[in-house]
Amino acid sequence: MTTAAEVARGVSRLLIQEGYSPILEFTLANGRRLDVAALGGDGTVVGVEIKVAIPDLKSDMKWPEYLEFCELFYFAIPPDFPDEYVPPNTGLIVADRYGGAIVRPSPVAQIHASRRKAVTLRFAKVAAERLAMTLELAADPTRILGALPE
Repeated sequence: MTTAAEVARGVSRLLIQEGYSPILEFTLANGRRLDVAALGGDGTVVGVEIKVAIPDLKSDMKWPEYLEFCELFYFAIPPDFPDEYVPPNTGLIVADRYGGAIVRPSPVAQIHASRRKAVTLRFAKVAAERLAMTLELAADPTRILGALPE
């Protein structure tokens, strides 16, 4: 069974090939968290919600709250997931750990310029902080290991 982490890896690889810069677990201003968010070179905001279990997809009522923050929105599922459960008015990506494919293009939504700017600035801040933390951990990996309970 394909895990959400494996789908996220494939989605990220696909988005990079498509010219987007992805980050995982991106929290929006409304408190909702996208599994994958990405920015295009032209500033396009992409959101991706990953589903690997049918009950999770069927019970997910929060995904429409992502739409006001994204110009493109996709569900991403593993190859063995039945796509008839994915809402038809969204984009669809099929992915595994090696890569992915856009099976159904996302409808293009317009978001207000001020919202796009706010999302872009938040994206840049989160990405910069994650890079700084990665560099810090690379310089001294015991910082995290030493903080773990024994």
